[in-house]
Amino acid sequence: MTLKESNSKESFWLRVWHSQKENLILILIALVLAFLIRTFVAEPRYIPSDSMLPTLHMGDRLVVEKVSYWLHPPMTGDIIVFEPPPKLQTMGYAKDQAFIKRVIGKPGDIVAVANGKVYLNNQPLTEDYIAEPPAYQWGPQQVAENEFFVMGDNRNDSNDSHVWGFLPRENIIGRACFRFWPLKRIGFV
Repeated sequence: MTLKESNSKESFWLRVWHSQKENLILILIALVLAFLIRTFVAEPRYIPSDSMLPTLHMGDRLVVEKVSYWLHPPMTGDIIVFEPPPKLQTMGYAKDQAFIKRVIGKPGDIVAVANGKVYLNNQPLTEDYIAEPPAYQWGPQQVAENEFFVMGDNRNDSNDSHVWGFLPRENIIGRACFRFWPLKRIGFV
């Protein structure tokens, strides 16, 4: 290869770099922003089961926001996405297999399930969002500090706190806030 050919190849790549440098920088910035937003602000999630019927259907796509729980703890009634607690992991669920349930009891609350009703601090909850009343008994039990009692809206077909116990706070990923698919059910959850 001659010096002229070598300079020609170098100048070709130098011209390509100069002409595409701005595009490559923009792509890099977009990737970094997407990573930061997904990690710290919000992310899309898919509903893999019927445990939240009738509120959420299998195949629904949601936005899970992660910011509000930096400002305040989860509240009763919030629909949350979380990593499986240790007991579920010992049952074979992967750590990165997200679950979605409704917060029923916060730290210090007393939760019980009896006679087809869920009781929070000895008061029956009004639950117009459930598929059917629970057909089992549980508790009463006090929710420990930094833990939550969560249940699926499809009470009798949900692998939730009545099966595996309380959810540690550190397992919570975020709050389900908006359904974006299917379009006919688009809206806040």
